[in-house]
This record gives sequence, structure tokens and C-alpha cells, in this order.
Amino acid sequence: MEWLQSVFVEHSAVQAVIVLAVIIAVGLALGKIHVFGVSLGVTWVFFAGILAGHLGLSINSDMLNYAESFGLVLFVYELGLKVGPGFFSSFRKGGVRLNLLGLATVLLGTGVAVSLTYVFRIPMADMVGIISGATTNTPSLGAAQQALSQLGISANGAALSCAVTYPLGVVGVILAIVVVRRFFVRSSDITSDSPDDENQTFIATYLVKNPGVFDKSVKELVKLSNLEFVISRLWRDGEVCIPTSDTVVKDGDRLMVITTDKDVEALTVLFGEHESRDWNTGDIDWNKIDSSLTSRHIIVSKPEINGHKLGSLKLRNTYGINITRVSRSGVNLLATPGLILQLGDRLTVVGKESQIEKVAKVVGNTESKLKDPNLAVIFVGIVLGLLLGSVPIAIPGISAPVRLGLAGGPIVVGILMGRFGPRFHMVTYTTRSANLMLRGIGLSLYLACLGLDAGAHFVETIMRGDGLVWIGVGFIITVLPVVIMELVALRWSKLDFGSVCGMVCGAMANPMALNYANDTLPGDNPAVSYATVYPLAMFSRVVIAQLLVLIFL
Repeated sequence: MEWLQSVFVEHSAVQAVIVLAVIIAVGLALGKIHVFGVSLGVTWVFFAGILAGHLGLSINSDMLNYAESFGLVLFVYELGLKVGPGFFSSFRKGGVRLNLLGLATVLLGTGVAVSLTYVFRIPMADMVGIISGATTNTPSLGAAQQALSQLGISANGAALSCAVTYPLGVVGVILAIVVVRRFFVRSSDITSDSPDDENQTFIATYLVKNPGVFDKSVKELVKLSNLEFVISRLWRDGEVCIPTSDTVVKDGDRLMVITTDKDVEALTVLFGEHESRDWNTGDIDWNKIDSSLTSRHIIVSKPEINGHKLGSLKLRNTYGINITRVSRSGVNLLATPGLILQLGDRLTVVGKESQIEKVAKVVGNTESKLKDPNLAVIFVGIVLGLLLGSVPIAIPGISAPVRLGLAGGPIVVGILMGRFGPRFHMVTYTTRSANLMLRGIGLSLYLACLGLDAGAHFVETIMRGDGLVWIGVGFIITVLPVVIMELVALRWSKLDFGSVCGMVCGAMANPMALNYANDTLPGDNPAVSYATVYPLAMFSRVVIAQLLVLIFL
């Protein structure tokens, strides 16, 4: 049995892998347990790590730091890739508001922490560690430790206070989400589509009654109205056709138009009469609307199509079909000529079956080719993210430069790669299952290492005179700002609950709580809001940690 003991105890590469694998397996197994319908999911990996550290298990410190850093980088980069395609569209209207709410959460929590230093007489050298643990923000701890070292003050108290407050920092945000959802959230507050998402398409039918558009071509109508829309079908004298840009609109024509919700009224004015039938329900069989045309979904799977504008393919004029919508990462985009196609885009094509088959061959339509992630782009993105995170940013009045760090740099680059990579013909597409797998591996590694590191002195620190006070203060700093800002975002800012959860998780730099929100709420709103808020919130916490040290010490 000595060999078995050596495998688990003696530091080596094999021992490190085995210990982390056991911690992750046990934590994920416990995460499947529901108490009163609530499960902490992957967060149990963190607690399993604390237990392992308390029982005396440890791994080589260099391996621990590597696995923790790599796990965090992999998680946030893949998260950025996932939300990148829809990030800037959500930012256009709701992003500023989300960032203001996130910044308010940061400032409110800082104000609460400063007040509690006077109430409980906690030195600021310890309080900056409590804030970092309560907000699960290790970059801010590093910034505070650096500032303390520059002043010649020991940073050990900050490290210990962060370690003991971190667990409830993780759980506190999840509990705040559960409590607010239980007592304050209405069913109408939970929606899978953000009301501010301008990309969501809207289908409507119009009767041409406006004399001002009689005998004008579709191309002229687009220029005249300055609106973005696609005419999918045109009915005239009992016949249906697919209009081209040169098709002339006549009195009494019936048009099926794909546009956005905000332009419906303007198009009513343009064409004359908006029919009342709702075409946006999910139970419509599009192939039964008329017998001569077929509607099909085809997938862009040819790498050479990636990054090309839809109009440059000349599919409508060549094959007599119409592409009405493009579905990307769950968002329906208008199929305008200037839309840049990405690998994995799902095109809604209307036309004759034989012609749609030809279009399918042009774009690929082979889903099996998309199942293998492009690993080269993933690692190139990680390198670029780490380089960006290492760039020193000088802030007036602060002696040490601020950096985006291991988490901030990769998530920013992931967003940019997901959104703009195809413009440079980079294949950034990964299937949903592959993205979830990579994110899950990264987050599990990060939590296992974090828990294992904190567990070694966890109980000892709690038993100290200040340990329980630190935990209680940290819990207040975690829960109070989150609950207040959730209610503010729900009732005054009128955000859906998914976006609210993503906002507070991003403001608190809490990927574990985000994972809980993603598992329990429909849609991608939590992840999009998290990625929208996280960079500014993380950066502001790093700056505030240094300011607190410089101002109060």
C-alpha cells in the first residue's frame, strides 16, 4: 500500500493530476445534489478542494499555480468566444446601462466595506483582503498586496482574510440570486430574449396601399426608406414569387417582410397596411404557406465562406432564392447584403427545392465538419489575451501600473475574436457542446486549485479571534450590494432577470455564480451580461484596491 500512499502524497506530476481529478470528480458528484430544489453545481468543486486541503492533501506549488491560472484563462476565453458574436449588439443599447449598474454595485460594496472598517475596527490592510474574498476577485488581492509591499506593510493579513471570506463570497452571490428570485421575481421577468436586443428579427405581412411606392423597385424602396428589411415573398394575382432587388412593387401586392420590431411601424407607413396575423410564433409550418416554394435551414460549413459578405456570394440572382434570416449563437440576424458570414451560421433559405440544394452545396451544409473545434485559434487567442492582460496601464496618482490580468485580458480578446475573427477569415466557431466542455474543464480546474490552496489554513484562520468577524463582514459585503442592485435593476432599470444575474456576477467577478445562473435560467442573457460588465468591473476593483491602501494607510 506504500505505492498508493506515494501516489497521493509525494509531490509529482502524476500526483498533482490525480489529486485534482479526485477533487473535481467528488465536487461534481456533490453538485448534482439538490436541497429544496437548489443545487450549487460546480461550486462544490471549490468546497471539495477546501476539504482536501484541510485533510492535508497538497500538490507542488508551481503546478498548483499553473493549473489554477490555465483553468481561469480557458474558462474566461471560451466565455468570451461564446458571447462575442452577440456582444456588441447587446452593448449598443443595454451595455452602457449594464456597466453603470455593475459600477454602482462595485462602488456600493466598497462603501459598505469602508463603513465596516470603522464599525468593527478592522485595519485596511486586512479589509482589502476581505473585499477581494467577498467579491471573489483575486486580481484585486494581488494589486492590494503589491500596494502594501510598496508601503512596507505585511500583506499576510490580506491573504488570510481573502482565503476565509472567499467561500461565502462564492455562495453569497448564489444565495442572493436564489432569495431575490424566490421573493421578488415575476414570471414575466424571466425571459430568454433580451428586450434590448436589436438583432431579433420580426416577420410581418403588408398590403401595398401607399401610392408613393407604386411602380418602384425593391432597391428604390430601400434607398427611399433608409430601413433594413428583406422581402421574403411577394403575392400578386394569386401567384407567389421571390422578389429581387429589381422587382417592381404594384398596388395591391402582398409582401412578407423580415425586419426588426422597431421598424414595423415605419414599414407600415411605407407600404400602407400591416396585416394583423402574427408570423413570429414557433408553430408555423413555412412549407405549407404556398405550394411552390420551400423554406429550409442550411448551415455555413465551408471555411472559404467564413468572413465573406452575404451579398458577395450573389446567391439570390444566381439561384433565384432568398435568404431571409441568419441565426448566429441563438440570435436571428437580418440577411442584409453587408452581413459578414461566419462558420456555423444557419441560413433560412426560401425558394424552389432544386435551387436550395445548389445553394446548400455552395455554403457546405455539412454539420459534421463543424464538430471539431479549431484548436489553433483557441491557443492563439489565449496568447493574445495574456499579452493584453500583461500590458501596464498607468493611472494618475497611483504609483504602480494596473493590468487587466489573467482574467480580464483573455475575456476581452475572446469577445473580439468571436465577433471580428471571421472578418479576417479566422475560424473561431466551436459547437455549443465543445464550448461548454472547455469552459467546464477550465472552471473546474480553477475551483479545485483555489479550494486546495485555501483549505490548508482555512480552519486555523477561522479559529483565530478575527476569523469569524472577517467571515461575517465579508458575507455582508457580498450579499447586501448584490440584493440591492438586483432589485434596482429589476424594478427601476426594467432588466430581465437573466441579464440582472449576469450583471451582478460580472460585477462580483464570480464565474461560479454565473454558471449557476446559466444552469437555472433560459437563454444566454446571463453570459452576455457577465461579459459586458466584467472587464470594467474587474478593472475598477483592481484600481479601488490600490486606492484604499494608498488613502487609508
